Amino acid sequence: MNVLTTSPYTWENWVTYFNDFPTFFQGFLFTLAISIGAFIMAMLLGIIFGSLSSGKNKFLKVIARIYVEYYQNTPLLVQFMIVYYGLPLISNYVLMPTIYWTAVICVGLYHGAYIAEVIRAGIEAVPTGQTEAALSQGFTPSETMRMIILPQAIPTILPPLTNQVVNLIKNTATVAIISGADIMFMTKSWSAMNANYIPAFAGAAFLYFIMCFPVASWGRRIEEKNKAAYSH
Repeated sequence: MNVLTTSPYTWENWVTYFNDFPTFFQGFLFTLAISIGAFIMAMLLGIIFGSLSSGKNKFLKVIARIYVEYYQNTPLLVQFMIVYYGLPLISNYVLMPTIYWTAVICVGLYHGAYIAEVIRAGIEAVPTGQTEAALSQGFTPSETMRMIILPQAIPTILPPLTNQVVNLIKNTATVAIISGADIMFMTKSWSAMNANYIPAFAGAAFLYFIMCFPVASWGRRIEEKNKAAYSH
């Protein structure tokens, strides 16, 4: 491709961008795949550690606290370096995750800590009498959590959870640090090769926007419904 020497705002630069849009769309699909995989992992971890954090077992609460504090107080980029470059060295090159699974693991672990806090707060918002009543009726602690507490905590959990999902999608951009072919990596590579930055990064912003905006809007609608329900 020819390097563009005209103003970055000229129409010809946008034409060049749209001609190569399939490249960016592949990055979009890769970002979407990472987001889905990382979200599933983060939700599972969030439910597990959020439940442990609000439980009565002190040892399990300490374990959950260590997990949450570690990931909330260390950069996501550090996690990528540890998993992608450190794990093969530690395991004598036995464990060598692909870029996709590195991104899913790192983003999933990172946001699992934040989702755990969201779920913990939602669980603690449910009156303790609900737990006592369920246990008195013969429910086990796990059944009480799964069948009684979590369903009641969902309305409280969903609005902040959607914020975490939006952050998760945007944080998939960190996979570019290990040359993952996501939106950000494709954008940086293409714009540097073509010296055509404005269309590339404006297009990247739009692709992230169309993934994040529906989730954020849904979260706001849920929050408004909760406010209406509480006001009644």
